[in-house]
Amino acid sequence: MPGRFNHMELTLPDGELNANRKEIAEFYGNLFGWDSIDVPILGQTGLLLRTDPETSQFILVTEQSKHINSPGYDHLGIIYDTRSEVDAIFEKTKAWQERDERVRIKEYEDLVTGNVTTHAFYVRHLLPIWFDVQCQEFEEGTEPPRAWQFV
Repeated sequence: MPGRFNHMELTLPDGELNANRKEIAEFYGNLFGWDSIDVPILGQTGLLLRTDPETSQFILVTEQSKHINSPGYDHLGIIYDTRSEVDAIFEKTKAWQERDERVRIKEYEDLVTGNVTTHAFYVRHLLPIWFDVQCQEFEEGTEPPRAWQFV
């Protein structure tokens, strides 16, 4: 069986997590429905953003003197089942941006590659990477033989 995504740790400069902890939890909780939990780790209190309490998938945010610096388009992709889900999250993101100029959005035209259309946008707020929010639409009869299934 192939490996699965378990977690990602993102490091912020000393003081940034503590200064923005509540806003990070609120933004990503509202946008993606992630739970946030303060966790003791490495002599500090990290912020664990759980994508789903039923799975072991999470992003751990900590502070470090040597922290990630990602000025490019480094990102983590988050896939949804439908275009309407992506569009609803995009609308929430735009509403957040209206009240917080630190919310950054990159809009993209649909990308058509063969039988697949990717509908996506990027969002970044208070964390050092972008999140690529997308769905993939397959022409009828060309769906991949393996796909995530939630039961």
